[in-house]
Formats: sequence, structure tokens, C-alpha cells
Amino acid sequence: MQTKPSRSVRPAQAQHFLGIGKTAFWRWVKERPDFPRPIKLGRSVTVFKLDELVAWRDKQGEKQAGVTQ
Repeated sequence: MQTKPSRSVRPAQAQHFLGIGKTAFWRWVKERPDFPRPIKLGRSVTVFKLDELVAWRDKQGEKQAGVTQ
């Protein structure tokens, strides 16, 4: 059984997806322990797994709505 590879996005794409600016995005990376971790592919290439960003965003919406699992 083959697993589908996770799609990776660059920080600017992740910022757009979450609807936040560059400063807020990097602050969340630094200060929120539950925020998805960046993956360094090279000295100047950083990506985030899109499925992790989606899961994190959805979890934040559940917290605001008062839904718990």
C-alpha cells in the first residue's frame, strides 16, 4: 500500500492560507508549541506540511467553537 506524500508549502503560501501576515506567522512558529514545525530543506529553503497546517487551523476553530474531542 502506497501512502500519498504530504504536500509542502513555503512560508509565504502558509501565511496566505492562514490569512495572517509575515510577522504574526513567524511569531506563531516561535511562540506556539502546538503550531506545525518548519522543515528546513536547505540553508534558504523552509517548508511546512500543508496537512499539518490544515489540522492545526481546524483545531483552532474547534477551540473557539467550544468543541472538544
